[in-house]
Amino acid sequence: MPTPVEKKRSSAHAAGDFSSDAPPPPVVLITGASSGFGEACAQHLGTKGYRVYGTSRRTTWDLDASKDSPGTNSYQMIPMDICDTASVDAGVDTILKASGRIDVVVCNAGFGLAGSVEDSTVEEAKRQFETNFFGTWRVCRAVLPHLRRQKSGYLVIVGSLAGVMGIPFQAAYSASKFALEGMAEALRMEVKPWGVHVVLIEPGDFRTGFTRNRIKSDASGTNPDYAATFARALAVMEKDERQGPSPEILARLVERIITHPAPRLRYTAGTIPQRLGALLKRVLPGGLFEWLMMATYKMN
Repeated sequence: MPTPVEKKRSSAHAAGDFSSDAPPPPVVLITGASSGFGEACAQHLGTKGYRVYGTSRRTTWDLDASKDSPGTNSYQMIPMDICDTASVDAGVDTILKASGRIDVVVCNAGFGLAGSVEDSTVEEAKRQFETNFFGTWRVCRAVLPHLRRQKSGYLVIVGSLAGVMGIPFQAAYSASKFALEGMAEALRMEVKPWGVHVVLIEPGDFRTGFTRNRIKSDASGTNPDYAATFARALAVMEKDERQGPSPEILARLVERIITHPAPRLRYTAGTIPQRLGALLKRVLPGGLFEWLMMATYKMN
């Protein structure tokens, strides 16, 4: 059975019908759409007949401007700082005033903090959570009243395979993504009575700006007891990311999710070895899995 999003999209756009009598296209909000997965998702859905709004902290207000995507449509960028509740509320209100509704929300904005726990301050870890976890929380709180009122919608939260298995020297990042796992599980049950689908995507390493934008804790690499191991582990991570698949794969996955009438809670994405790692954690003895992880990041 077609979903509300699928019916809107297909009836208005499958045959190229953009007449005034056609229903409006489904409206999509994507946080962190200035690069990487968010940008790929905005571009892809923009070619599929969706009305897409991407967000970035650095974008200025100009709803008359749009970014060209490779197809016949485009997507619009609006400013939104997910660490600022007023900014999030203003962005959501702007979309509702311009489009009348929001059908899909992709919570994607985030960054990675690298450094050992000992070499990362509480303040640095808090900044990691402020964006990756509480930023997502803010967006969810802002859009959920509208999704529930519509009795339909998709809330797609971009987690990580690092949210199901801890990555050495990325403890704060992994912890923030583990937190999203628990949040999504609980939220999915809370809003299910209103027909709102909550879905987690757990990507592995992809070829995006994540590598370039990774932040190192101020003391990382300065502690001689960790410096050499940290450098080797980080080099493995960056190599895997640079050689990872295109984020277009994730964009196509989002489209499949938001056109499915009953998507499941979790979807993994990435290379087979990385996806297999999440499975092995569930079936291998803890000590063996730990040894494999340390070997992967050249810590043995």
